Order: sequence, then structure tokens, then C-alpha cells
Amino acid sequence: MGNWITGTGGNHSAQRTYVMYYGATMKNAQQIKRFGFRRSASGILGPGVYLSCRKEDASRYPRNSRSEKLAVLKVRVRVGKVKRIDHQGHPLQKTWHQRGYDTAWIPPKCGMVAGGTLTPDSDEPFTVKTMANRKYPGRRYYIMYHGTTMACAQQIRLHGFRRSADGMLGPGVYVSRSLNKASRYPLNHGNEQLAFLKLRVRVGKVKRIDYQGHPLQRTWHQNGYDTAWVPEGCGMVPSGLEEDCVYDPSRIEVLEIIPR
Repeated sequence: MGNWITGTGGNHSAQRTYVMYYGATMKNAQQIKRFGFRRSASGILGPGVYLSCRKEDASRYPRNSRSEKLAVLKVRVRVGKVKRIDHQGHPLQKTWHQRGYDTAWIPPKCGMVAGGTLTPDSDEPFTVKTMANRKYPGRRYYIMYHGTTMACAQQIRLHGFRRSADGMLGPGVYVSRSLNKASRYPLNHGNEQLAFLKLRVRVGKVKRIDYQGHPLQRTWHQNGYDTAWVPEGCGMVPSGLEEDCVYDPSRIEVLEIIPR
């Protein structure tokens, strides 16, 4: 059964983090390590990222790989609240996430998977971490940047940020860990002197938004998140660079004004 344990009430044990495996082509494994997982559209447990606690099980995938070089990703998974799905036609087989669960778990030898192998499914790709590619969550503070005019930078340092009324991720303060990304702002500044604000951001609970039309794209704060995060290379930002939206300006501390 690998690292999986059946807890009381048919759910998973209280331990939150597990080592799991994912089979892919070498090319796809490298892309996943760089940009992260994307949720599959469907499957035996509905949409999600399908993994196993057993390396042997993961090594059976991908199917129909032809002569491509294959690999197994070793990942750390923050499973959250887990639902045991142990028979076909289970009332929550494809709706467990809508009922408040983060991960669905098929135990071994329950008859749902050929060969009796074990298939956990995580609905939220953000909970899945490649072992050598740690991103959010983790540390609570990050150095980020905000591009603006020198006059505005001085006002922000004096009085703090104000939440924008709207934007790609809804209301919030838009910042980036990429200085290159921050350097593209502000737009339409005329001949004003420009500056970067170097910031220390307490990100809190972070929601990954990695495609246009994400159900929480503009409502993440109403669903309990403090920061929305657009990862690099996901197609949401023309530059391909990462972007963050922090709802509460008090989470942001100005460290330095950098003229440019």
C-alpha cells in the first residue's frame, strides 16, 4: 500500500504530505517540472492529477508512448481532505471535489482498477510538488516587485498600496517575483521618471490560476485565499512571466525604491 493508510471513517490518515509517483515521457516530465501539472479533463475519478504511491504502478504510464524516452516523476503531495472511493458507482466518484474534498483515493484490491493497483487523484495541481521544484505554498514571505512612476512609488512608500478596482485576477495589488515583468509597468507613463518598488510580501494562502476562465479567477478571495498566483508559461500573460495579485495591501512591505 506504499505510504497510504486508511484512516477512521473510511478516509485518509491525518498525515498531510505523501511521496507519490507519476509516469510520463521525458519531454513531458521536464515540462511538468518547469511549469507544474495541469488537471486532466476527465478520468475514473473525474478531473484531476492522477498519481500513485507505488513507483511500479506509475511506470505503466503513459500508454501508447511508442519509442519515446520515458520517466517517472517523484513528487510530494499535500493531500488535504481525502475521500475514499472503493467501488464503481460510488455517489461521490466524480463529485468529491464539489463536496469539499481535495483528493480522492482508490485503495488497493477494491476492484476499481485493473490489477488492484492504487490510484489517488488530486483535484488541485497546486497541491502536487515535484521534489526538486518547490514553489508556493511553503515559505510565507517572498521578495517581489512593482513597476510604477517615481512619484507614485514615493506615495506608496509613504501611505501604502491601494487595492486596484479590477484586473485579470479581480481586485488586488498586482506584483511579480520577476523584475523583468515589473519593468513593463506602468503603461502609458509619458515622460515621467520610473521606478521599481522592491517588496516583502506575506502571501498567506495562495491560489494557483493557470488558465483563462478558471472558476476562481476573480473570486479566489471570496473562497478563502489571500493571494492569486499566475505561474510562468501558462498562457495567461502575453510575456509568459509570473504574476501575483495580493488582496490585502497590509501584507505588502516596501523595502526599497529603485530608480530606472
